[in-house]
Formats: sequence, structure tokens, C-alpha cells
Amino acid sequence: MATGTLQEAFALYEQLKKESASPKADLTKCGQYLAKLKVYLTELSFLLPGERAASSEELLLAREVLETGAQWSIRVKDIPSFERYISQLKTYYSDYNKTLPASSRMYPLLGLNLLRLLAQNRISEFHTELELLDSPDLLNDNVYIKHPIQIEQCLMEGSYNKVWHSRANVPAEEYTFFVDILVGTIRDEIASCSEKAYDSLPLPDAATLLYFKTESEVVAFANERGWKINPQDKKIYFGTTDADATDIPADQVISQTLEYARELERIV
Repeated sequence: MATGTLQEAFALYEQLKKESASPKADLTKCGQYLAKLKVYLTELSFLLPGERAASSEELLLAREVLETGAQWSIRVKDIPSFERYISQLKTYYSDYNKTLPASSRMYPLLGLNLLRLLAQNRISEFHTELELLDSPDLLNDNVYIKHPIQIEQCLMEGSYNKVWHSRANVPAEEYTFFVDILVGTIRDEIASCSEKAYDSLPLPDAATLLYFKTESEVVAFANERGWKINPQDKKIYFGTTDADATDIPADQVISQTLEYARELERIV
């Protein structure tokens, strides 16, 4: 990258970093900065075969931009964008780990990526990513890696209550985004099972079962799933009500069954 262009890229990155760190960050403006920086990154010479190798300064800038982009993706709730940034960052974390200084954002982002895979129910890829980590000690010692591992264990055990409570103990604020997605998935599974296991449930019991804090949240969720709520007894009804039930004409069925039996006797 030409010196002038590199300086422009650094100046633009400083603007991005300042805006991102602001308590009232303009995420739209951050996205615009990132789009411009991507253009600068495409001018990095090591992307072009046959040219000189990139300098450490260029590599460090590229890694910083991609890490900021990954964090921005979480803040704007853009999972495909986050996945793309992580895919690009893996090169810097593996191929250039001896060339560049260690990044303080590497393990928080790798842990976020593990949590993303759990939220998307991509369990085999989750275990593949764990195997690619440099040191097995990270599985127990690094809080950012340990958290998604514990979540996965809770899911395998069916300890959904622990997953719910893990939201209060996330290692970084960004982790709540994927934990909320996981809780939503768990809530849908519990709801599907409840529809088969119960005819009805009191609203307070449904709130506890589905990890809602208020009855109004339960009502909104029930309406989304088409459940019926009786405001008098404050219950959710999963199946048909008495008014909706279809009466089975028992006498007619018995009469027809006996007639079939007589016909079979004649045939035999």
C-alpha cells in the first residue's frame, strides 16, 4: 500500500475507533467508515500475487479493522456480516500469529463465534472450531472460550435453566446477543413440548416455564403462537376449547362397526 494511502487508512481507522467507542455511537456512520476502509484494505499489496509481502503495519491495520467490523456486526445484529469478518480474521490469528503482536480482542471474538455456532445449532462446526484452538488449556482457563463450552454442556444435559441464568454471567456484553437467540430457541422447544403435554397452563406457570419475567410477555408470545387465553381464569389453552371441539357421534360409530362385523361374518 502506498505510504499516502496507508496514512489515509490509519486516519480513517482512528475516526472509526473514536466513533465506535462513543457512548452514543452512530452505528450507521461506523458502517460507512468500515465500507471505506475495506476499499483501502483491497489495496494491500499482499492480496496481489507476485507483489511484495505486506508490512507488519499493514497487517496490523487490517486486523484492527476486521476486529472492529466484527464487533460492529454484533451491535447492528448482522450475523452474516459477523461470520464474514470472523472468517477473514482467522488468517490473521493463525498465519500471522508470530508476525503480529497478540490481540486482546482475539479470544472474545473467537468465543463469540463459538456461541454463534451454538445459537445456529451447528454443533459439529462448534467442535471443529474448538479443535483448532492453539492450546487445550484454553478450554478451561480462558473465560471467553470457557463460557460457550459450558453453555454447550448445559444444552446437551437439557439444563435450560442454567442457559437462562448464564445471561447474567457473560464474559462480555456482546455475548448476550447470542445467548438471547439461544434462549429464544429453547423457549420455542419448550412451547412445542407444552402444546403436546398440557391442555392448559396458568399464566404465572407459563411465565416461569418459558423464562418470561412478566405475564404481558407471555401473552404476547401466546398470541404469536396462536394460543388462546381466557382472561377470566388467566389460563393459556393450547388445544381446542369446548366450543371448538367436534362431537364424535358415538352411537352412529358403534352401529356402523357392528354392521361391518356382520358383513365380515357373512363373508367368512
